Order: sequence, then C-alpha cells, then structure tokens
Amino acid sequence: MLQQLGWTKGQNFQIEYRWGAGDGDRIRKNATEMAALAPDVVLASGVSVAPMLQATQTVPTVFVLAIDPVGDGLVNSLAHPGGNATGFTLFEFSPSGKWLELLKDAAPSMTRMAVVRDAGTTRGIGQLAAFQTAAASLGIELQPIGVRDIKEIENGIASIASASNGGLIVTASASAGVQRDLIIRLASMHRLPAIYFTRYFVTAGGLMSYGADFVDQFRRAAVYVDRILWGEKSADLPVQHPTKYELVINLKTAKSLGITFPQPILQRANEVIE
Repeated sequence: MLQQLGWTKGQNFQIEYRWGAGDGDRIRKNATEMAALAPDVVLASGVSVAPMLQATQTVPTVFVLAIDPVGDGLVNSLAHPGGNATGFTLFEFSPSGKWLELLKDAAPSMTRMAVVRDAGTTRGIGQLAAFQTAAASLGIELQPIGVRDIKEIENGIASIASASNGGLIVTASASAGVQRDLIIRLASMHRLPAIYFTRYFVTAGGLMSYGADFVDQFRRAAVYVDRILWGEKSADLPVQHPTKYELVINLKTAKSLGITFPQPILQRANEVIE
C-alpha cells in the first residue's frame, strides 16, 4: 500500500522491523529500541501499542487492532486523539450483539452463553454491556469466564458445559490468543458451539468467527502513515473503527458438533472451510 502511495523502500524511506512474539519483556525492549531510533512514524499492532507509547510521547504512532484505545489510555478520545498516537480499533462495541445472533442462528436451542474475556483490564467493558443488551432480547443467560490461567479457563468452560444448551463467545485479548489451542480443544471436548473474534481460531479448528478484516486495517494504517510523513499530526487524525468485517465458518467442526448452518448464513460468509 505504501508503494502505491509513492514510497519505495531504499529510495525515499526505510523500515525498521521488530517482532515481540507475544513476549512482554521482548515487546518492551523492542519499543525502547524503536523510540531510541527517533523514526518519523511508528506502526504498532495489538499488545505492542501500550509499550510503544510508554517508550515515547513524541514519536508519531499509528496503531492497529487496538481493543479499547480510550479505556486503555492510548488516546484522549476517538475524535480528537491528542498526544502522539492515533489509529484503528479492533472492533466497535455497538455491533457486538451480532456475535450472539450468529451463534444463536447456528444453535437455536442455546440458552446459556459464556463470554471468555480478560477481566483484569478495563478494555471490553463496553463490549460486555453490548452483549448483555443483546442477550436479554434473545433470551440468553450470560456467564463471564476469565482467562488469567489455564485452570480458570478449564473451570469456566466446564461450568457452562455442566448443563445443556451452552455456548461460547471468545473475545479479543492477548491471553485468549496465547490459550487459543486450549480453548478450541475444550469447546470441542464439551461439544460447545463457539464464536471467536478472528479467523485464525477457525482455521485452527474453531466453529466460526466474526471480526475485523486485519489486512484491511493495515492498508488503512498505511494511509495514516503516509499523511503523517507528509506533515499531518497524529493528534489531529481521528481513531477509526473497522469498515470491513469477515464471517468465517468451519463446516468440519460444525459436522462434529451436529450443527447445520442455515443457508443464509453460509451465503453471507466470507470464507467457508470444508
């Protein structure tokens, strides 16, 4: 995308890469190194955003896949970020009820749903409220499950599976990503229909996902990087919500759970894994 905007690596710009691999210490070290280089702009993703902004309050930073930029203190507001950061959120809270609707359409008998979330942070409180509103209208009882450690995940999922007609929503967090395989395995073992926040859970064996198109987020971030390189201030560029969402369905997993997706859902899916 940057090349389309007139930037050619090695000619009129240079890129320095760092990869944290989910390691908190390594991510903080990378952020410190990046800040010391005093680049014209930094692109930071997911859990690397907060460490980057702790390392520098002056280097313009464009973030992607941020869960709750205001709640996490990354920006002052979405419309007027202030400071040295702006970017793109992982989702907008208001359509979160769509996850419940999609899972209910796939498993109409479902009356109880666990929300797997990181309760140790302020992020996602607005999303949980949106879930609760949608659950009330669909006649679904919600049960939050923490992801602080393996035992908490195992006990929480076992609890929702202890009675019939249960299901899972797995929301975005670093902990959920780290425990992806465990969560998918437990959902399969307890025969719980589950919807996840991103497709890589579904490609690993999860039932379905509904979330932002990650590739589109990086494309849009490139436009912000370009504007900053031409002199605009990150403080003046509003934080934006996703404009493209993707629905991904794993039919092999559905078959193992005895689920038959209605044809309208299959037709709406961006990707169907056979």
